[in-house]
Amino acid sequence: MKLSDTFIPTAGVVGLLPMVTYFFLVVAMYAFLGNFLFALLSRTSVSPKHKSTQALTTIIAAVAGISYFLIQSYYRDMLAELATLADADNRQTLMRESYNAIGQYRYMDWAVTTPLLLLKMVSFLRVKLHEIKRPLAIMLLADFFMILTGYIGEQQVGFDNEVLAGPKLIWGAVSTVGYIIIPFTLYKLWKQYADRALPKEQQAYRLMALTTVTFWGVYPIGYILTVFAIDTNWIHITFSIADLINKVGVGLVAYWAGRETVKYAPH
Repeated sequence: MKLSDTFIPTAGVVGLLPMVTYFFLVVAMYAFLGNFLFALLSRTSVSPKHKSTQALTTIIAAVAGISYFLIQSYYRDMLAELATLADADNRQTLMRESYNAIGQYRYMDWAVTTPLLLLKMVSFLRVKLHEIKRPLAIMLLADFFMILTGYIGEQQVGFDNEVLAGPKLIWGAVSTVGYIIIPFTLYKLWKQYADRALPKEQQAYRLMALTTVTFWGVYPIGYILTVFAIDTNWIHITFSIADLINKVGVGLVAYWAGRETVKYAPH
C-alpha cells in the first residue's frame, strides 16, 4: 500500500464540523478501550459482591469500543468521499445518508449494552434475581422493544435515503412506550429493595438510575431532530458524549461504589 492511497481527513477538504465529529468518534473509541482495560484490571479492587458488576462493565466497554471502531472507520471512509464533493447540497446529502448507515451500528450496540446497564444498576440493590424475575423480565423486554422499534423507525427512509417523517415519528412514539417502563420499574425496585443496599450502593443506584431519565433522553431528541434539516454531525457529537456518560461514567460510579464497600465484605 502506498502512502498516497491512504486518506487522512483535514478541515481544509472536509470542513471543520466533520473533523470535530471525527475527533469525538475516535476519542470515544479510545475511552471505551481504556474503560475496558480499567474494568478488567480492577476486578480485585472491588468487594466480592460487585465483581460481577465489574464484569458487566468490561463487556459493555468491549461492545461499545468495537461499535465505535466500526463507526469511526465508516465515517472516515465517508469523509474520503466528502472530500471529492464541492457542492454543499451534495455534501449534506452524503452526510445524511451516512448517518442512516451509522445509526445501524448504534442500535446494535444499544441492543447489547442497555440491558447489561440495567442489570448492573439492579445489582446494587443486593437483591437476588429470582426474587425480581417478573419485573426484571418486563424491564428487559421493554428495553429490547424500545431498541427494536427505534431501529425500525430509523429505517423509515425512501429509496433516495430521505427520511419518511410520518412513519418514523409513529415508530418513535411506539418505542417510547418501552422506554417509559424502564425508569418506572427501576423506581419500583428502589422503593421495595433500597433498604437492603449499603449507603454507597444506594447512592450509586440513584446516580445510575438517574441517567435513564436524563442522558438516555438525549437519544429520542436526536431521533426526532433527524426529521428536520439539521446537520447530523451535531447528533453524532451529542450521541458520542451521551454514550461516554451512560457507559464509561456509569462504569466509574459502579467501580467507586464497589471499591467503597470493600470494608463491609466478610473476611
